[in-house]
Amino acid sequence: MLYREAGDFKTTYRADQQTFPIKSERILFWAFIAFAFLIVPFFINDYWNKAVLMPLLIYSMAALGLNILVGYCGQVSLGTGGFMAVGAFACYKLMTAFPGMDMFSVVILSGFVTAAVGIIFGLPSLRIKGFYLAVATLAAQFFLVWVFNKFAWFYNYSASGQITAPERSIFGIAVTGPSTAPWATYLFALTILFVFGWIARNLTRGRLGRSWMAIRDMDIAAEIIGVSPLKAKLSAFAISSFYIGIAGAMFFANYLGAAEVGEAFGIDKSFLVLFMVIIGGLGSILGSFLGAAFLVLLPVLLKNLMVGYLGWATDLAAHIQIMLVGGLIVFFLIAEPHGLAQLWRITKEKLRIWPFPY
Repeated sequence: MLYREAGDFKTTYRADQQTFPIKSERILFWAFIAFAFLIVPFFINDYWNKAVLMPLLIYSMAALGLNILVGYCGQVSLGTGGFMAVGAFACYKLMTAFPGMDMFSVVILSGFVTAAVGIIFGLPSLRIKGFYLAVATLAAQFFLVWVFNKFAWFYNYSASGQITAPERSIFGIAVTGPSTAPWATYLFALTILFVFGWIARNLTRGRLGRSWMAIRDMDIAAEIIGVSPLKAKLSAFAISSFYIGIAGAMFFANYLGAAEVGEAFGIDKSFLVLFMVIIGGLGSILGSFLGAAFLVLLPVLLKNLMVGYLGWATDLAAHIQIMLVGGLIVFFLIAEPHGLAQLWRITKEKLRIWPFPY
């Protein structure tokens, strides 16, 4: 039976503290990962890649980064779109300046560039918090978009102001450019998300993650017991921006292929990723994935149902889709303020003791 612990004994502290302590949960997780890596690439097509899988993977990475800052460290941020733009333009400049650099290195270096920018805009968090910090990060969003529009060096003096990703290959397989196969971009994004998702999970369970949560819960008490607010807050901004920068780089290079900063990385991106974190669950790695899945998959499902099955007009379906998604967001926040991750935790607890009463 799923999540049944009978006969599942632990003999070491290491075994007791592992990410998936229940054997059936470990089997379920690795079966899902094997399916994602080994089965999905054989059945993927361009529609599923562009409409569902790539947005899901990229927004999961962005939500993961924002959850580290907002959910684990308690620092409110509305500048996600701007930091995604930093990752995108850093990726573009690296691809054009170093034609021989492999795509993995480009994406990771783009994350480091965004981390450096995140530290700069994280400095106000040492003095202000709450609503005032949200306004400061919102200002960062508008400032970064203005910088990328104002200075032509960032888009290599293109007359249109648009950036276009050159073609790049890994082991002879194109992962950017017009000739890219859907399964190639999918596996590239999935590999990066899996590796850095695993790293994020271990970071939040370690000493650094505990210092973030101490600052989140009560910063004055955390400082009294020896937690450095400078180190905790700036490390949260840096690592959060690193993840968001990687998401922005993949969003530009592997998903869009070409982008214009005002349209691709506007304030709507900041709110969208924040909603993903809130709906999925603050302070939860799983919640980042669940929130991204909810806000990526549900609109696609509603659109196919209303336009493809019911035959409604596209504009009518778009307006009703916005109303339904907004209503469901409000419903979920009322029904479970701690997000979808908390609903999953409750379900697991019920499964562990079923058929006995909860």
